[in-house]
Amino acid sequence: MDRRQFLCGAGAAGMAGMAGMAFAQPASASMDAAEGYGVLVDTTECIGCRKCEYACAKSNKLSDMPLESFEDKSVFDGPRRMTANAYTVVNRHDDAAHPERPTFVKAQCMHCLKPACASACLVGALRPQPSGAVTYDPWKCMGCRYCMVACPFQVPAYEYDHPLTPKVSKCSFCFERVSEGGKAPACVDICPPMCLTFAKRSELVSLARTKIEAHPEKYLDHVYGEHELGGTSWLYLTSRPVTELGLMEFGEKPIPEYTEPLQHGIFKYGVPPALLFGLLAVATNMFDHKEGE
Repeated sequence: MDRRQFLCGAGAAGMAGMAGMAFAQPASASMDAAEGYGVLVDTTECIGCRKCEYACAKSNKLSDMPLESFEDKSVFDGPRRMTANAYTVVNRHDDAAHPERPTFVKAQCMHCLKPACASACLVGALRPQPSGAVTYDPWKCMGCRYCMVACPFQVPAYEYDHPLTPKVSKCSFCFERVSEGGKAPACVDICPPMCLTFAKRSELVSLARTKIEAHPEKYLDHVYGEHELGGTSWLYLTSRPVTELGLMEFGEKPIPEYTEPLQHGIFKYGVPPALLFGLLAVATNMFDHKEGE
């Protein structure tokens, strides 16, 4: 066996081992929904001031633009989604029945209790935390972007303009602020109409139910995020169907419960990766042999 053959075989074994380790345990740790923090978004109170966007950008050092620059309302002319430089965005959703009363909806990572992104991550770069956040470790990330494909809310963004050191970017739920002392995220702190409420998730569900019961004419009888895909740390109250507000309808079953049994079955003991990389090693050797003739 020459050196190239040895390296090919070693690489195959190493990759197989890594794959087996990656899928040995579910990435989506079970969480007690009542223990983590969350945010309740009351879309009937949002005025579209975009101060949450400013606070997020400043807190995460995404931009040094002054607050006045976020007063530009022309951004509402079309739908926006999160990017590597904007972890939260506010969109306007016009109401044909009441054109004078559009609904503004803040979008950010929903911080699922059983996140599909973490389940899809081969190296554990994305993890659900007891605080309610789903955090990202760029030092572990290998740039596969499976999390972007897996996320049902289409949240993670990629730093395509950083070819040498790209990262996956998304809202961190101000993890340090929240986990170190229960301090509210930056976007919640600055929200002037108080449409964002930060508290334990269980308390927010109770608050949402109280609001619905007190004002049935104002709210739909549904707390978005309470059960969708196993529950999320960010919850929404709306006066209109969620599909009219840029939010998608989902069932209650978390995505990892569909995908992890298949993943673990396929990659158990690392056998399929070993076969795959073994075939690649054979093909490489055959190609080298042909070139040497």
